Amino acid sequence: MDPEILKFDPPIGIAEEISSGLRRLLAPNPSPMTFRGTNTYLVGARGLAVVDPGPDSKTHLDAILNAVAPGQEITHILVTHAHVDHSPLARPLSEATGAPVFAFGDAFAGRSPVMQDLAERGLAGGGEGIDAGFVPDHTLADGEIVSGDDWALETIHTPGHFGNHVSFAMEDVCFCGDHVMGWASSLVSPPDGDLTDFMESCRKLAAREWQVFHAGHGAPIENPAERLAWLIEHREMREAEILKALESGPARAYDLACHIYTDTPTALMGAATRNVFAHLVDLVGKNRIQSQGDLESEAVFEQI
Repeated sequence: MDPEILKFDPPIGIAEEISSGLRRLLAPNPSPMTFRGTNTYLVGARGLAVVDPGPDSKTHLDAILNAVAPGQEITHILVTHAHVDHSPLARPLSEATGAPVFAFGDAFAGRSPVMQDLAERGLAGGGEGIDAGFVPDHTLADGEIVSGDDWALETIHTPGHFGNHVSFAMEDVCFCGDHVMGWASSLVSPPDGDLTDFMESCRKLAAREWQVFHAGHGAPIENPAERLAWLIEHREMREAEILKALESGPARAYDLACHIYTDTPTALMGAATRNVFAHLVDLVGKNRIQSQGDLESEAVFEQI
């Protein structure tokens, strides 16, 4: 990993001011999937919005509540998506503060038809895990504004990493959840994630001018346009590698992952295989390849 990325190592549970009216708390859930842990953001000076309260952790709940200064109160709880490292603390925080929970929808909202079909045929989620019981108090539409005393956040539906994933724009600052991360490329793991949607969401964000992205994991992204261009290029490179590998003959997602991800630790090969499968589903949708039999994670894929 780039040494510059490793420099991001804030103290856990301490609210650090990162700009005027914006603080970040790191949750105590470091892992190979979450890097240092989940970033929780406090927006505002009086009535506060909490963006991504984080995992089900009494320690992190106490840290958020302790960050509320005299004269302040938490008035809104906003969730970018229903993975277990982002949304489970929303309900306990709501019960502790009376603040309602806002999100695009429940844990299965926004799922594309092809991913819904895969799920109905038994493909389970991978990666961080779904907070299956998550239900917000208020559902947000793409473009909807949520506002408080001294802040306003625009909802941008950015599915791809997860169907109900949204980003929140505060003028030229974006809270981008796990769509763009400050330490690695985002996991796209069917049926939770859809690569076709992911690429469209990248281009949707790239169509606007941004000063900074505040991600769900890792340091602030000071070059959003470059980062989005890299994400798109990275995925296009993976697609080219998969198509090249299929020139040698039909293959399964796992075989392709082993061929392509030669430096990936064994513990992460499951995630790598999911990423490859996401590309394969996207390529089937674009009529570049086909599956031998039903479209499923264990299917054999071949060129058309």
